[in-house]
Amino acid sequence: KVYGFFQPLPFLGDKVKMIRHVMTPTISFSGTPDFGSPFFGYYGTYQYPDAQGVMQTRQYSKYPNALFGVPGVGRSGTVSFSLANNLEMKVKDDNDSIGERKVSLIENFSVSQSYNFAADSLRWSNINTSLLVKLMKNFNLNLSATWDVYTYQLNQAGNPVRVNRTRLQAGKGLAKLSSTGTSFSYTLNNNTFKRKNDKDKKGSDNKGKNGDDTDSDDPMSNAPNADRDPRGNIDNDIDLSSDGYMKWDVPWNLSFNYSIGYAYGKFNKRKMDYDGKITQNLSFSGNIRPTANWNFSFSASYNFETHKIAYMNCNITRDLHCFSMRASFVPVGPYKSYNFHISVNSSLLQDVKYDKRSSIRNGVTWY
Repeated sequence: KVYGFFQPLPFLGDKVKMIRHVMTPTISFSGTPDFGSPFFGYYGTYQYPDAQGVMQTRQYSKYPNALFGVPGVGRSGTVSFSLANNLEMKVKDDNDSIGERKVSLIENFSVSQSYNFAADSLRWSNINTSLLVKLMKNFNLNLSATWDVYTYQLNQAGNPVRVNRTRLQAGKGLAKLSSTGTSFSYTLNNNTFKRKNDKDKKGSDNKGKNGDDTDSDDPMSNAPNADRDPRGNIDNDIDLSSDGYMKWDVPWNLSFNYSIGYAYGKFNKRKMDYDGKITQNLSFSGNIRPTANWNFSFSASYNFETHKIAYMNCNITRDLHCFSMRASFVPVGPYKSYNFHISVNSSLLQDVKYDKRSSIRNGVTWY
């Protein structure tokens, strides 16, 4: 590990005390022989005539169903390089009791590449980079990227292929970004918009007058509205507040996930290189339980190219004590359908059920 320290100049203020940079270089070597050689006996060859009647030779594995698989074909002698970076700073905290605190600027930024001595061409691998930044307490930015170091040409069939000429040799820079992407997700639920005082009050509702938990020997013996069955027993399934009223709580959650990526698109024959293409995806799902026996959930995704809801699936379930009812439907898109099911919960009567469903082919429009 290599440590570097930087202290800001005095005229910039005394808020930032010190900035520290930690570099961790790593080098490793790995090598494997060519297990496709007849010396090892893992592979054999056979001849067959092609469509033009010319005899061709093909290699095959003698042990395709082996317990631990079959070694690969081709030898390799690879040297791998990687460099990890971490950047932190120490700042003066406004709270005098704490004094100073550390702030992470870059949690991790790594670069890696390898070189295969045994390969006859294309010895350099793509450059892989990854970045991890802590933006907030519960939110991180994780970004990875792959950089292409070789150029392309057209073969006899007119298809692009990589050639043994680096971009640096062709005067096109060190590497070109070939793929990258990141995603962001967030979940909202009952506790998202609650104030701290409300959460503390909720915790105090579970305490008795003497500070004891209500889960003692007789949790609702003093409750004025505790429900009792015909035999006089208290219904312990009812949750009461500190005022003696039954709590009405509706658990719910709503999740969002957004991802964006960049990758090679169409090949540009004029530049003899790939054009980039950006893809986006937004998906969201939710769940709500208005009562103890009802449950509603859904999931959907949005298509940024057509600017429409690409898919949505909704589910409704109901616990009928001895029976269970379940219904699901797809309200939008070409595969609109529904499914209804009701059955007995007992495994002995699993054949007592009723199903009604539509076919996804009913929603397909044929042209």
